[in-house]
Amino acid sequence: MAAAVWTRSVITPWRRTFLLAGFPLSWLILGVVSVQGPIMSLWWLVPLALLMSLYPAHSWSDAPLFPTPANALKGLSGVAPLPALAAIVDAGCGLGAGLRALASEYPQARLSGWEWSRPLAWTTRWRVRSASIRRADIWKEDWSAFQMVYLFQRPESMLRAVSKASSELQAGAYLVSLEFEAPGLRPTAKLETVPGKPVWVYKAPLTNDRA
Repeated sequence: MAAAVWTRSVITPWRRTFLLAGFPLSWLILGVVSVQGPIMSLWWLVPLALLMSLYPAHSWSDAPLFPTPANALKGLSGVAPLPALAAIVDAGCGLGAGLRALASEYPQARLSGWEWSRPLAWTTRWRVRSASIRRADIWKEDWSAFQMVYLFQRPESMLRAVSKASSELQAGAYLVSLEFEAPGLRPTAKLETVPGKPVWVYKAPLTNDRA
């Protein structure tokens, strides 16, 4: 537990939270096992199996499930205008909060969502009927067909996003990142309708911030 608190340069805050939460959870489970007997020792596999199905190991390098806050994308269409029927993808759509926010800003757009977690993809397909939802690896999919790629990732993922967007986005397309700035790029615009949740907007061809 001490390592989770003090190793700030190694793990991110949300990972540190999970580690800290693991100590009381482990203590509780061990207490139940000691009271109920050895058969209960197998029950810890149930939440582990549920966690693995919801958040498979393949996606551990990406962001966990943090929904886009309501109104976080308000005003985006004003600083990143798109034509009717523009193709927009939420790369890592989770439970669809970002797609709903995008639909509010771009009601005539063709929305897509990519999500590696199969249960989340199924749920979002049911919750956001206006979007095309696929179970997909956002880093292996082709971004070039979209006029906007929306991300709510984590700081460690943004260099990878910059590299992929720089090589694949067509001129005039947008990379939009909630909360985390794309390192090395000059933003076209920045919104912050929700305090502490800035929206960074980059228009291709992407420009180096030192240019």
